[in-house]
Amino acid sequence: MINIAIPKGSLQNQTLQLFAQAGLEIKRTEREYNARINDPRVGKVKILRPQEIPSYVAKGYFDLGISGTDWVVESGADVVTVAELDYGKQGPGKVKVVVAVPESQGAESAKDVLPGSRISTEYPSLTRKFFEGLGIPVEVEYSYGATEAKVPELADGVVDLTETGSTLVKNGLKIIDVILESTSELIANKDSWADPDKKEEIQAIETMLFAVTRARGKVLIALNVPEDQIEDVIALLPSMKRPTVSKLYNSGYYAVQSVVDRSGINLLIPQLKKAGAEDIIEVAISKIVP
Repeated sequence: MINIAIPKGSLQNQTLQLFAQAGLEIKRTEREYNARINDPRVGKVKILRPQEIPSYVAKGYFDLGISGTDWVVESGADVVTVAELDYGKQGPGKVKVVVAVPESQGAESAKDVLPGSRISTEYPSLTRKFFEGLGIPVEVEYSYGATEAKVPELADGVVDLTETGSTLVKNGLKIIDVILESTSELIANKDSWADPDKKEEIQAIETMLFAVTRARGKVLIALNVPEDQIEDVIALLPSMKRPTVSKLYNSGYYAVQSVVDRSGINLLIPQLKKAGAEDIIEVAISKIVP
C-alpha cells in the first residue's frame, strides 16, 4: 500500500475535486488533517502544507504527494516527478513566480535591480539562486504572507507567486521578470519509484488522475451527416486522432463522433450545421486515458 500527502490551502479544493473525479474520493476524518481513500492500493492519506510535502516525500514519509513546482524547486527535494497535473487554485493552468518592483522604479527587468536591494519573498532559496545567477547581491528577507504589502517601507521589491498579477498591480507593483512557471506536480519518493510493486500502484493512480486532467476542456461531439456532405463535415472537424465514422443502418447517412476542445465549440457547431451535419449532440467527458 502507498501513503499519499495532499496539499492544504489554495490547492486543496482542486485536489479533492480531482481525486473524486478520478474515482479516488478523499474522505476526511474527524481530525482535519487525516483522511482516507477507499482503495486497496492506498494506506495513509495526510493533508499538509504544500511547502512541506516535497521534503516529506523525499525522506520517505510518503510514497506519493502533490505539490507545486515552486515548492519542489524551493525545497531542493530529490523526488521523482511522475506527472504535471496542470491545475492551480483557480483551476487548470500554470502560475508564475515573478520579480516585482514599485511602478515608480525605472527597472524593466531583474537585471536592473540595484545591488543591496531588499527583496521580500516566501522563496528565499529560489530568490538567492536567481539573483546570484545575475551577479546582483541582494538582501533576501523571508515573508510569512502578504508579501506585496511589504513594499516600499520594508522591501524594495518582491519575489511572489501570481496567476494574473492583479494583486501586485493593486499594490502599485509591476512585474519585471519571471523566475519560473509552476503547476501542480505528482511527485514520488525515489525508493518507492524504484520498487516494482509500488511503482505499478503509483502509475495506476497517475493514470486515473491524468485521465481527468486530460479530459478537462474537452467534449465529445456526435452528429449525423448525409453521404454527399460527409467530406465537407470531416474537413471541419478536429479530433484527437481521427473522427469515428460509421454507416447508419439502411440509410444515406453516416454517424460521426469526435473529441474536440470545449473552448471552440460555440463556433464549431454552427459551421458543422452549415456544412450539412444534423442531430448534433455535445457530451461532457469525465476521463480520457491515452
